[in-house]
Amino acid sequence: MTPVRRRAALRLLALALCPLPAAGCADPAPRAPADDGAVRRAVADWSAAPPARLAGIPLEGWSYEVTSVRQSGVRAFARAELRYRLAGYDGAPASSAREVELARDGTAWRVTADRPAPGAVAQLWDQGEVAAVRGAHCLVLGAGQTPQALAALAAEADRAVPAVTAAWPRPWARRVVVLAPATLEAVAALLGRPADTYRGLGAVTTGSTGGGPAPADRVVVNPEGYPGLSEAGRRIVLTHEVTHVATRAATSASTPLWLSEGFADWAAYRQTATAPADGAPELARAVRRGELPGALPADGSFTFGGDPQATARAYGGAWLACRLVAARWGEPALVRLYELAGREPLPAALGEALGVDLPGLTAAWRQTLREELG
Repeated sequence: MTPVRRRAALRLLALALCPLPAAGCADPAPRAPADDGAVRRAVADWSAAPPARLAGIPLEGWSYEVTSVRQSGVRAFARAELRYRLAGYDGAPASSAREVELARDGTAWRVTADRPAPGAVAQLWDQGEVAAVRGAHCLVLGAGQTPQALAALAAEADRAVPAVTAAWPRPWARRVVVLAPATLEAVAALLGRPADTYRGLGAVTTGSTGGGPAPADRVVVNPEGYPGLSEAGRRIVLTHEVTHVATRAATSASTPLWLSEGFADWAAYRQTATAPADGAPELARAVRRGELPGALPADGSFTFGGDPQATARAYGGAWLACRLVAARWGEPALVRLYELAGREPLPAALGEALGVDLPGLTAAWRQTLREELG
């Protein structure tokens, strides 16, 4: 048989064995791509307005922007960026990475779940029903808290905001959002760190630093640490954290932590008669043992999760450094130092605001520790 006849015979045999294109011998048709457009439209329709369960929260600018879609049979998963503002409180939109799950219902897609994207932090409403309490200068959002606890927290925040404004006379929102989750683990979920990081703390502040309004700048109250504080302790802790909110736009990576943490403590203690040894007991004990620090606290000294006594000494030393600046050079000079240190090297900021170099400030600080704590 010639090669031509052999090829023809093979083609006829193939047709006899597989006469129809749909038979198993035919090459499979290419798989249809995921219906991304329909999934995106379903997410857009579903997210056109905040859920009814969030009706008590003053939300505006609520939107989900889908960034990618993955389909698996009758299920689809959309990665999206949630953006929103708390009306009257947020100077810039807050954002949250989300994963929206959908199921195909006939020819349409229906949203079945909405959760934080893998690796992203949770929102308070991911943790249950959220209650809102408005104060004169604050908005308190709580999950799993009693109305009485939220009202008390709002009253405490309302006292903190004017105290911070008196210490930081620069422009800021002069209002604050306070989040009150139900457990320490819930705090950790909101902040994206292990729970042990916040064990023993009364509260912590979120938000990025840098020149401009900070998105999602919140004070998060630790339900395991805050309620056990005395009334004075709660006032100090909340004023400290609100100070971080007020000074956020003036704070940058160049701001030393002894200045940012010390300023927040100075603002919190400013209207009290707290003696240095009472406000910095761990440092006072160290000085009395002859362990006078040789330098202002380094940034690494403020890390929680390590030696709590060392951390307490760092905070006490930072407070007393800012207290010294305010007493010797004046409160306006301390505020000016804070502003300058956020945008230029510390030596230059010290020279411009105080007319002193770092060794000179350190020597004055160490002498103050000897006199007031020794």
